[in-house]
Amino acid sequence: MEVIAKSHRHTKALSHRCGTLLVIATAMLSLSGCMTGGFDFLSESKVDRSVATGTVPQAAPSTDTLSDEMTVRNAVTSADIGKIAGQPLPWANSSTGSAGVIDTIVENNDAGQVCRQFRTTRHSYAGIAKFYGKTCLVGGGNWQLLSFQPEG
Repeated sequence: MEVIAKSHRHTKALSHRCGTLLVIATAMLSLSGCMTGGFDFLSESKVDRSVATGTVPQAAPSTDTLSDEMTVRNAVTSADIGKIAGQPLPWANSSTGSAGVIDTIVENNDAGQVCRQFRTTRHSYAGIAKFYGKTCLVGGGNWQLLSFQPEG
């Protein structure tokens, strides 16, 4: 009787070589996309120069910002400048969750109008920022906030 079956050694080697070739072929096919221009970073011919960005128009102040401005105005105008004498004046707005410290209030009388210039911080959900502003006494004993601008 003659054995016509191949040995296990030959069968395993052939399947192992086929598996290796299959892995190499798969790798070559997947990398071929990278070689056909996917990484064309050296050529400027494909850069679209027609797209340009512009400035974004400033939006109107939010109600939270306006509420914080009025809270700071009230703190500045109700402060007894003689008593605080350079001491920091804390403020908080419970409706927005913002708070800060007014570190400078200077009162002057320009052309018969009483004004107070101030500098403050505002700690809000948007972050911490410094502001400066000016409020003046207008008719009827009311204070009007003339400016409230970010510092810097």
